[in-house]
Amino acid sequence: MRILVTGAAGFLGSHLSRHLLDKGHSVVGLDNFITGNVDNIRDLFKNGRFEFINYDVTNYLHVPGKLDAVLHFASPASPIDYLKFPIPTLKVGALGTHKALGLAKNKNAIFMIASTSEVYGDPLINPQHEGYWGNVNPIGPRGVYDEAKRFAEALTMAYHRYHHMQVRIVRIFNTYGPNMRLKDGRAVPNFMVQALKGRPITVYGDGRQTRSLCYVSDLIDGIYRLLKSGINEPVNIGNPRELTLLELAEMVKTAAGSGSKIIFKPLPEDDPKVRRPDITRARRELKWRPRISLEDGLKKTVAHFKSRI
Repeated sequence: MRILVTGAAGFLGSHLSRHLLDKGHSVVGLDNFITGNVDNIRDLFKNGRFEFINYDVTNYLHVPGKLDAVLHFASPASPIDYLKFPIPTLKVGALGTHKALGLAKNKNAIFMIASTSEVYGDPLINPQHEGYWGNVNPIGPRGVYDEAKRFAEALTMAYHRYHHMQVRIVRIFNTYGPNMRLKDGRAVPNFMVQALKGRPITVYGDGRQTRSLCYVSDLIDGIYRLLKSGINEPVNIGNPRELTLLELAEMVKTAAGSGSKIIFKPLPEDDPKVRRPDITRARRELKWRPRISLEDGLKKTVAHFKSRI
């Protein structure tokens, strides 16, 4: 297949592009580098099946030639990013999704939207299954990301129902691994940089809020299986192993061989208290489950971060 990946220079987009090339497909990568990094895809330019377009997907979108799939992964995804770029975050979720859907419709291609567990907001049920509608503050600081993704899902399903397009909606839970930015702002890179530099590890709130972390190669495998499936409804992809942020901080300390102290700071507004995916649908329909343990994944990620600090 010839596949367009928006956000190709980002954390997930770069891993996804590499995986698709490894599977024998051709990839057209698109990114405007608002949060992406060319270093993430520099090695891909040597591959004759990889093309790159420096472009903002919120503008009119045209890609010459056939496309078999359009995978819309462009978006700021870290709280520090969408707090810094609130309007571009809303635009890429709304206008960007509209442009990418239009291109997929024109090319008679499968469309996939990279959605997020943030559509569940600060959930009132745990674990979160695909039928849960969420608990989101639309006017809070995180609403620019949460509501952009919720709108993107609604628009995707509208195109599916009205235009009978093949669509895929992947709800991505917390993911970590190589190619994360050192100053990404999320828990794993924050903890790792602090631990490796011997600085105090900052935990927000009392540290009892939970996350479920999936290693990036497991996530990409699930995304690829979903792309090949015939499932048009949302599918959670993530690791159902739940742990507190305080437990995660201790695990990062161990993986990094660090003696850093753990300190506490106030919890950011609307920060979710729990996060755990119900992956029943992915297990049943995609025969997918995560395989990399958190302990092994943290070791791999620490090695990558050491090489960049």
